[in-house]
Formats: sequence, C-alpha cells, structure tokens
Amino acid sequence: MKDKIFGVLQRVGRSFMLPIAVLPVAGLLLGIGSSFTNETTIATYGLQGILGNGTILHALLMIMSKAGNVIFDNLPIIFAVGVAIGMAKAEKEVAALSAMISFFVMHASINAVLLLAGKVLADGTIAPDVLEGTIASVCGIQTLQMGVFGGILVGLGVAALHNRFYKIELPNALSFFGGSRFVPIISTVTYVGIGILMYFIWPAVQNGIFALGGLVTGTGYFGTLIFGIIKRALIPFGLHHVFYMPFWQTAVGGTMMVDGNLIQGGQNIFFAQLASSDVTHFSADATRYFSGEFIFMIFGLPGAALAMYRCAKPEKKKAAGGLLLSAALACMFTGITEPIEFSFLFVAPMLFAVQVILAGSAYMVAHILNIAVGLTFSGGLLDLVIFGVLQGNAKTSWLRIIPAGIVYFLLYYFLFSFLIKKFDLKTPGREDDDEETKLYTKADVNARRTEAKEGESCSQAENSKDSRSAAIAMGMGGRNNITSVDCCATRLRCSIADSSLVDEKLLKSTGAVGVIVKGQGIQIIYGPQVTVIKSELEAYLAEEHEEDTAEATDSAENMGTKVTAETEASVNLAESKNIAENVHKLYSPFQGVLKPITEAPDEAFASKAMGDGYLVMPENGTVVAPEDGEVMFVFPSKHAIGLKAADGTEYLLHIGVDTVKLNGEGFTVFVSDGQKIKKGDKLMEFDPAYIREHAVSDACIVIFTGLTEGESLSLEGEKQVKRLELIGQIRK
Repeated sequence: MKDKIFGVLQRVGRSFMLPIAVLPVAGLLLGIGSSFTNETTIATYGLQGILGNGTILHALLMIMSKAGNVIFDNLPIIFAVGVAIGMAKAEKEVAALSAMISFFVMHASINAVLLLAGKVLADGTIAPDVLEGTIASVCGIQTLQMGVFGGILVGLGVAALHNRFYKIELPNALSFFGGSRFVPIISTVTYVGIGILMYFIWPAVQNGIFALGGLVTGTGYFGTLIFGIIKRALIPFGLHHVFYMPFWQTAVGGTMMVDGNLIQGGQNIFFAQLASSDVTHFSADATRYFSGEFIFMIFGLPGAALAMYRCAKPEKKKAAGGLLLSAALACMFTGITEPIEFSFLFVAPMLFAVQVILAGSAYMVAHILNIAVGLTFSGGLLDLVIFGVLQGNAKTSWLRIIPAGIVYFLLYYFLFSFLIKKFDLKTPGREDDDEETKLYTKADVNARRTEAKEGESCSQAENSKDSRSAAIAMGMGGRNNITSVDCCATRLRCSIADSSLVDEKLLKSTGAVGVIVKGQGIQIIYGPQVTVIKSELEAYLAEEHEEDTAEATDSAENMGTKVTAETEASVNLAESKNIAENVHKLYSPFQGVLKPITEAPDEAFASKAMGDGYLVMPENGTVVAPEDGEVMFVFPSKHAIGLKAADGTEYLLHIGVDTVKLNGEGFTVFVSDGQKIKKGDKLMEFDPAYIREHAVSDACIVIFTGLTEGESLSLEGEKQVKRLELIGQIRK
C-alpha cells in the first residue's frame, strides 16, 4: 500500500514540474522588467536618460514585466494543462486540450451559479455581502477564488478521465466519437457538474485551507523550521515538489492583499509585491518558504564540499577536488544540490541528517532576520542577484544573507570535518584503495564517439548515439518493463512493471547521481541535463517499439509461407521450433567451464540482483556472438557488451569482475553500437592473464536483465563447454 501511495505521489509530483518549469523565465522577465522600471531605482542610480519614462529601454522593460506577470496571473490554467499532461499515460495532447476546455467549463458553471444566487450581479460586479477576496476574475470569468488548487483539480480529474476513456469503443453509430475524441466530451460534461458542486463545497474547503495556512503561519519561526526540515528530508524520495508547492502557490502558504487583490501562496505574494510600486519591504512571512535556501546553497553546502575535500586521502585529493569543486559551483550558481547531497547520502546517511537539520534551520534564520528574497526555482546566485541585489537591500535585506551564510559555511565545514574523521565516513576521496573516486559513476555507457563509416546508414548512426538510452532501458529491466517516462528538474521519473528487475549499478554507470526505487516508481537523478536524457530515452523506446512491431509482422508472415532451402530453411525452422516450444535456447559465447551465476565472485552477480544468468571460467580470450541479434551498446571501458537477440531477449556480456577500472586495457572490441551480428561473429578478444592480475576475477558473466515473472533460466549443469555449444534455455 505504501509503495502504491508513493507511486501516485511521485506521478503527481512530476506532473507539477511542467508548469513549475515556466516560472523561472516568468520570474526573470518580471524581476528584470520591474527592477529597471521602478522610479526609485532609476532615480537612485541616475538612469533617467537611459531608463526613464519615454525611452526605448523603458518600453522594452515594461513589456518584459507585463509578459512575466501574465504568467503568474494565469497560473491556475497553466497548472490545469500541465498536470493533465504530466498525469496522462498516452496521447497527452488530448489530455491538455481537454483540461483547458474543462477549466473554462468549470469556472463558467461556477459563474452561472453565482449569478443565479445573486453573489455576482448582472453588471459583473460582486454583491456587497460577499466576503472580500472569495470571488475573483479568472481568465475574465467572475468565479470562486480557487487559485492553483482549481487548476490542479481540473488537471488531476481530466487525467483520470483521459486514462480511463481514451481507448473506449462506442457502438458503430457513435464510433466517430470513440477513443480519444470521447475524452473532451466526458470531461466537459463532468466539469459542468463539478462546477455546480464547487459552489457548495469550495467555501468549506477554502475555510479549511485558510485554517491550515493559519496553523503554519501561526507557529511563527518554529513553523518555518519544521517546513524547512520536512522539505529537505523529502529530497531523497523526490516528493519535495508535492510538499512545498501548496505553500508556494496556494493559501496554505498565506494570503495577502496586494494592490487591492487577494493573493494566495508565498511565491505569488512575492511576485505580486515585486510588480507593485507601493511596497517598501517584501513580506518575509511570504518568503519564509524559500529565502533560507540562499544561506545553505551558496554558503553551507560548499562548506561541506570543502570539508570532504580536506578529509580526502592525499593520493585522491586531486580527483576528489575536481569533482567536489564542480558540484559546489553548480550548487552556488544554480541551486542544484543533488551532486553534493548524493555524494554523502548513501555512504554516510548521518551527514544527510545533519544537512537536513542545518538546512531547515536556515529557513528559520532567514525568517528571523526578515530576509525577503524571492526565487523562481532554487536559491542560487542568479536568483539572489535578480530578486535580492537588484531590488535593493531596503526591500529585501539581502545583505544579511552574507554574515548568516559565513556562519553556516563554518558550521557545515567543521561539523562535516569532525564527523567524517570521527566515524571514518567514506565520502569522496576516502574510498577504499580499490574503489574509484567519484561523486557519481561516470558515464560508463556513454555513446562511443566514433565516426560513422562511409556508407553507414542513418539509422546505424542514430543507434551509435543511443548507447546511454539502451543502457538506461536495460538498467530498468528492459524496454518492456518501462510503463511511463517523465522527469522533473533533475530526476528521470519512470514507472516500471517489476521493480525487482532494476539494475542500480548499471543505471549509476550511465552518469546517475543516485537511484531511488519505491514500488513501481523509479527515480534516477542525473541533474539539469535530465530533460535531454528523457527525450533521448523516449525516442529510443519509440524506435525500438516500431522495430519490434515490424519484426513481429515479418515473423507472422514467415510463419504462413513455405520455407525453402534458398531462404535459409534451417535457420527459420529452428526459430519456428523455438517459438513453438516457447523457449529461448542458450549458446555459450565463451570456451571454458560453465558454472551457475550463484558462484560468481561478486555478490551483485551471485545474488541475481542484476538478473539471472550464468558464468564461464574462460580458457582463452575469444568472445563470439551466441546468436543472431544486435549490439545495443559497448561500454567505453570495453569490459562489457549489451546484446539483443532476434526475439527481443536482452542480455549483457560482462568480462571479469571489477574490470571497469582497467579503462579498456587488455580488451579489443570488434563491434560497435547498433551493429547487426550473426551467430559466431567475433565480438571481442581479451587477455585473461592480464585481467586475473589486475582485477578480482576473469569470470565471464552473462546476465539476462529483462526476464519477467514466469520466465525461468535453466542450465545443463557445470561442465566444460566450447563456443556456440548449447548450454541451456530460457522458458517463457
């Protein structure tokens, strides 16, 4: 049950990221536009000739300010569409259109009931007895002030309807309206009813929200502390978006009248005040949910990075220093904390607990010091300059961040140094001698950057670029195990059918900082480049699907045709028999002694955590293709090759144990990513003696990463085998 709830929350959290992603650009437009059109700012710096009223720059900046402000004014409908897209399983464009229609229908229905009840008068004005702020104009419609909650209600509801009905089949007479065309129809009808219900229900909900917001704000600085601790503690689970968004965007985070309008949510209040010319100091009660981030992101965590560097072993300081410096700079400038946090989260959870408490207290300290600096995404230097420095210390008290930050830098540095040395924590640079120094595993499966041979097809060139995607897919249990793909700002967020098939080591080898598996949800932390990785993975999966469909069609056609000797009868008959028997026969790529995988000299292999398989103790270093298929990827370190058989079975040939550190020494590879192979083709040669001398073992391991429930592997037993000898089967 917990895993199911986690999975749902993960999907909701990632659905928030699409509308949230537009806020940085909106904030930049509004921040820069408002800063340099403010009369006080212009007069203070004597810029009337350049930025004064009537100048071209003033006009452009006014346009920027209005362009940014319109996004914040219309966040409810943006969330409605964005959440629907994020939660829809397929045909997301239909969900988006349906959400927009439903949003207007719901508020129009509410408006109609308000008119009938006399809450809104015929001339469009609000009745005198209506509580101020409870009715507002939304996209030109006088309706209940539901804020972003109204958009989320529409987005979640439409997505549920979409996922239920987008494949519906109607009677022949109505077949035109079936499938995805039915979604906007049922959504419209549904939200007419919901709009009527909201007139009666929302006032009570609104009172509850106000009460919750009052509880949080009423606890003062302690409430701020608790908020900060909870938000940071949720980072490893990827659920922090679900937690903080209501405080940023709804009445849970407080309400305030700005220029005659009731504004809900801490971030919305800040940007409303930013756009106002009458505000003398931004509200620290509104910015309490984010101002503290500047303290620990710009100062605190870099102090932790320095501590980890100073505690590194002398021989590993250079490697650790480069990695930690890049992570610290990313944290300071962009507010992306995962590279630093995940460098100690798994190896030293104690340090993460310290980070949670210190970071939580930073929110409280900022609140106490009346610091009121806003942000769009995260507390890095860019947001500090735009929403702090440019707005002036009189409005933001941003200068107080510096002494507070220095204190936190020292706290992080000394606490981390003490704990690392006291408990001998294996932070970057303190690993055992046989372990590589890294914040995260380097992209062991990055696409090999080889030039396409003359005459190579376009599809082969694309396959060469898909190595990382292929490895990610295999790491998640194979393409068939992936049910949905999405991402947030730093994490690839996917749904999978069977979590037991996940290979965390393989996923980390693609450049992931960390991997979180909970139920049928998986999060792979890559950092800011995750959107590119998501797009590449989606394209890879789509291409693979098309190929599989074509192969299935061809197979079906071949089954219905007579097979002659001219069409390679023996091969096709063998494949037909294999299909009939519902088995996948296993042939050895190596020569040596066959053993079960449970005897592998590495627990990750022996426990079958990466998948079932077998191993061969090699007698020589030749590796051949055990069957017809395709090379999915070749590791840059040459120690492993990912293959896919003609029937779609995916597996990994892994030469030796702990051989990634050899960086290709002792290996010669004869194939490349995307290359079609025939049974018996030479794939690789390796030096067993060199591997035995410089690695843990020369055991050659074959791992089937995509086995599903009901599929079982059986071997003929421990024995001497030759290359291409039949050694077992996978029964499907």
